[in-house]
Amino acid sequence: MTENNQTITTLQNLLDYDASKFISAEIQLKKSLPEWIKKAGSLKLKTVLHKYLDFIEQHVQKMEGFFEEENINSISLTNGVMKAYIEEANEKISICTDAEVKDACLLASIQAINHFKISTYGTAAAFAHALGMEKHGAIFHEAEVNEKQIDDRLSQLAEHEINIHARTPIVLPG
Repeated sequence: MTENNQTITTLQNLLDYDASKFISAEIQLKKSLPEWIKKAGSLKLKTVLHKYLDFIEQHVQKMEGFFEEENINSISLTNGVMKAYIEEANEKISICTDAEVKDACLLASIQAINHFKISTYGTAAAFAHALGMEKHGAIFHEAEVNEKQIDDRLSQLAEHEINIHARTPIVLPG
């Protein structure tokens, strides 16, 4: 499967294409997340992001198995949506000058990415189940559940710590 001569004529083609796109998204995120972890000020946020990185690594491993079984050769497709999310996050993080506000920005950016991934994995699971690919449907569903777990942790952290601290940053006289 290549980006240049590919056509989508079946649900199976669509699933394979989407899977190529979101393994690319996972790889892109896997490259950015360690740098974001370094920029996080909150220990709890760092801990959740480390757990997220573990999930991403598991997703990539399981997706590679899907590619082998489906004889999909190319995983080099760039995921433009993930690229845009990462660029936007990096831009916002770079202009946050207060540590607590930076944590809120980082958390919100990762949650936006997370919501995108919940949608893509949920759709892939539905496609796989419709195609009678129960094993692959279970893999996509598990990834969706992992994303929802991280989303819940991030929401709790935002509500009970990060956003509260960011609400009243310390402003030093200039």
